[in-house]
Amino acid sequence: MIKEWNLLRAVTCLCIVFLHSTTQTASIVSYPEIEYYQFFRILLCFATPTFIVLSVIILANRYPEKLPSNFWESRFKFIFLPFLSFALIDALVVSYSTNTGTYFAVKLLKNIMTGSFEGWFILVIFQFYFLHFLVTKYKVSMAWLVPTSILIMLWYLNWMENNPDIFLDFNYILKLPFLAWVGYFALGYIIGKNYTVISQKLFKHRWATLLYIGVSFSLVFLSYEAGNTLVYSRRFDLFPFVLSVTCALIAWGQAIPNFKVVKMLNDNAFGIFLVHWQVQVFLAPITANYFQHTSTRVVALFIFSLLVSLIVIKLISLLPFGEYIIGKTKKKAQNDIKLEPITT
Repeated sequence: MIKEWNLLRAVTCLCIVFLHSTTQTASIVSYPEIEYYQFFRILLCFATPTFIVLSVIILANRYPEKLPSNFWESRFKFIFLPFLSFALIDALVVSYSTNTGTYFAVKLLKNIMTGSFEGWFILVIFQFYFLHFLVTKYKVSMAWLVPTSILIMLWYLNWMENNPDIFLDFNYILKLPFLAWVGYFALGYIIGKNYTVISQKLFKHRWATLLYIGVSFSLVFLSYEAGNTLVYSRRFDLFPFVLSVTCALIAWGQAIPNFKVVKMLNDNAFGIFLVHWQVQVFLAPITANYFQHTSTRVVALFIFSLLVSLIVIKLISLLPFGEYIIGKTKKKAQNDIKLEPITT
């Protein structure tokens, strides 16, 4: 077990839950007129691509030459079946919360076919499994893969921005093709395949990683001040910020103790990603109405939704088929199976 991976996964998991706490609270009482509130939410969006990077780091580190024979079977059972389970659960929750029972079948079909719920990231991860297979099979040079991938991602994100309504009500599917994230794949692949050397250098220069965070933070801030205020994870200006945070957590994760709470969050991260959104749908009206200020509403929803999610995960894990709903949560589960990306 590599403890800095646990820290990276735990931190980004918490950021996702916190970001969605702001989103769900706003669905009840709207966004507050607080200076730089949206900028803070933009920074939290780093978590989605960071999980993609972590997933690829693990993949490239565990399987640098080829995928094992049982790879696809295990991913289908413990990652894709949970995707299908929560496609169903999300359709049920949406139909119940909106009192539109006749919408259930349509929502379920959209969830499965187009990833129209918070489990959409799993469809991206499966594309990266296949991309990893191709890169290792054909021994693709990193000197070619990295710059080409970043340029392709930049082109695609620019194309998305200029064609926001190309699919009308289905424009959200533009984030599903691997092209929107392939630069992160290349970044994760080169780190994972050379992890021993890179992690040692990062630890040695760990104070410099904080400086890099400051520089990349400034780039996002300048972009925000220039008018780029959209809150989503597909912003290209987040790319340096994702890299800086990833490097910093890998560096400092080697220096801090292996806290039990970090391990607990790591072990349950995939389940938290799948469960927390549904929990927040029911808790957000309560916290928004009970508390009077934005900060207390968001923090309360964050804390309560995290705790309830952990309870729900524990209860589901006790079922004989629980791992097919929320993925593996037991200690015997391997890090390379728990590939938890994210949202927004």
